[in-house]
Amino acid sequence: MDELKELVTKLEHAFQDRLLSVILYGSGASSDHSAKHSNLNVLCVLKQIGPRELGESEPIFRWWSEHKHSAPLLMSEEEVHNSADCFPIEYHDMKDRRKMLYGPDVIADVHIDSKYYRAQVEYELRSKLFRLRQQAAAVLSDPEKLFTLCVDSVSTFCMLARHALVVANVHAKSERRAVVHQLGATLQMDVQPFNILLDVREDKSGVDPGDPGELFAQYLECIRRLVEFVDGLETKAVEHGGHI
Repeated sequence: MDELKELVTKLEHAFQDRLLSVILYGSGASSDHSAKHSNLNVLCVLKQIGPRELGESEPIFRWWSEHKHSAPLLMSEEEVHNSADCFPIEYHDMKDRRKMLYGPDVIADVHIDSKYYRAQVEYELRSKLFRLRQQAAAVLSDPEKLFTLCVDSVSTFCMLARHALVVANVHAKSERRAVVHQLGATLQMDVQPFNILLDVREDKSGVDPGDPGELFAQYLECIRRLVEFVDGLETKAVEHGGHI
């Protein structure tokens, strides 16, 4: 992608020998990438980060934002190796789906503790569920806005479902449809709400979502079951001596 090449060129010019690695990670580094809906997540690793580096990054980040992309994640080499316990989901995404754009692969040897991983997956699921309900309460009488809210949130819950399966030692796929199928099989539940929302998100023709209110209710129940599943993994870990 030309924009990524230009980004790397700008980073090289700005930081020179202080630039260690540039990594594309997440859906943008996989076959599941959608130019319309997916972000390009970029990790930029520098030897050090101070006011000078932040100042030099400002015009680059402004340019990148003008192209409708989220700002690159800036980390020092020391932070890459010492922050995995704080951001296990993000590091799993980097380890599972990444493309090196510049420099050595600094992610390969990063270790992720499973107990922190499970806790963050549950935290993210619960907080996103609470947020979804909060937003829905403001638009429940407007079917169009309620439906849009569901469509806009489904990719996030698919991502978290994938991480929930990994925590449960399921060999989770990377593609959203495959993840949803695995989720249904693992939890033994109907995941049709996810499939309908993905159909709409992907602009598939002939999709009949039915009543938005009913779809929302079914979608919430799927998410509730997913949260319950992840919460139960903590009990299993305790029963097996703390290992998932």
